[in-house]
Amino acid sequence: MSKTYYDPADLRKFSRITEWSEELGNKFFDYYGKVFEEGALTAREKSLIALAVAHTEQCPYCIDAYTKDGLQRGITKEEMMEAIHVGAAIKSGATLVHGVQMMNKVNKLEM
Repeated sequence: MSKTYYDPADLRKFSRITEWSEELGNKFFDYYGKVFEEGALTAREKSLIALAVAHTEQCPYCIDAYTKDGLQRGITKEEMMEAIHVGAAIKSGATLVHGVQMMNKVNKLEM
């Protein structure tokens, strides 16, 4: 039995989500595949974005997958870390900007 909820072996089982909901699972994988096709952004750029989002969402499965994917695409560890810092900066900024809502509420309640 695993000591944590996260089991790296589960990532290899991801495609099995179609077993309990074939139509929706297939629609997801069709969409997912389409999103990661080359387009205005390269597959390399999309991999870096995915890695940064994986960290802001704190998904260990995605972190594993997009770390490996990035290395296979020639993304350096420095580029990966910089992308993670971009994600962290946006996440912290988004948290802090919501402080304006709190400030507005305090100002209203103090009237």
